[in-house]
Amino acid sequence: MECNRRRGRADREDMYARPIRPGRMYKVTRRTTQRLYLLLPTKMTHDVFGYCLGVALERFGIQLHAVTVLCNHYHIDITDPYGLLPAFKHLLNLLVARAMNAHWGRFENFFASDAPSDVELASPEEVLDRMVYTLTNPVKDGLVRSGGEWKGLTSYGMRFGSKMVFRRPEKFFDKDGALPEQVEVEVVRPEILPELTDEELYVLLMRKVKERERELLAQAKEEGRRYLGMRRVLRRKHTDSPMSREPRFKLNPRVASRSKWQRIAALQRNKEWLAVYREAYEKFCAGVRDVLFPEGTYLMRVQYGVACAQAP
Repeated sequence: MECNRRRGRADREDMYARPIRPGRMYKVTRRTTQRLYLLLPTKMTHDVFGYCLGVALERFGIQLHAVTVLCNHYHIDITDPYGLLPAFKHLLNLLVARAMNAHWGRFENFFASDAPSDVELASPEEVLDRMVYTLTNPVKDGLVRSGGEWKGLTSYGMRFGSKMVFRRPEKFFDKDGALPEQVEVEVVRPEILPELTDEELYVLLMRKVKERERELLAQAKEEGRRYLGMRRVLRRKHTDSPMSREPRFKLNPRVASRSKWQRIAALQRNKEWLAVYREAYEKFCAGVRDVLFPEGTYLMRVQYGVACAQAP
């Protein structure tokens, strides 16, 4: 029975297995259940999400490059220096879900049960492009005409090294508990384009943001679409959801790069890693306890203490 349970857990790990290595950059996205507007851009949501994000960033040493929290999903661009991405996501989503469910008086799942959406960013150009996507997402979704107008939590217009300070929301978190009274959320420069200073990289990022916003505005005008504006956004109820249909059964990429060959190389490395991983966990489930898993194995290492190869 125990072997079957272990095999079941291993099979679930195998469905989404990927190497989690220190120093990788990711775009992390998560949406609410049934696309409900459970993250409406109120001060409450801003303060709760910001505090939970600060706790998770500090706990696992994650570096934040960009963030935008929309009505029913969020985008975060990060660097994972210590290979702790899954633990970071788990804590962030757990804290946000508990606090916001308490706020809305809900008891159901807060986030959707979709497969994880954590795209590894394999090139400097892709890192910059994904940050632009994060900061312009309210414009893309037809909510406001500029990301700077968005009243939800966003790092739009924040220079590298800027910090947001969040106090623990006493309504949802025990003042005598283990969580800190106050946290800081710092916007950290990604390790790209070393020939540019921090200010030059920020100027480049915001120039691309403004260019993308102009493209989105022109596209909306051509299609006859109007922007809601913040006043109408805030009139929505948390039980509402978009009337548009969400595409289903689409690809869920794990690696992003402008360069076709960089992307292919990264995917090939992951494919080779997965073959070694599957062989190792098949042996483990068959009772071989001294099997060596490939470097970058996460869940099997954390839950079962398996031995892993060292990074080359």
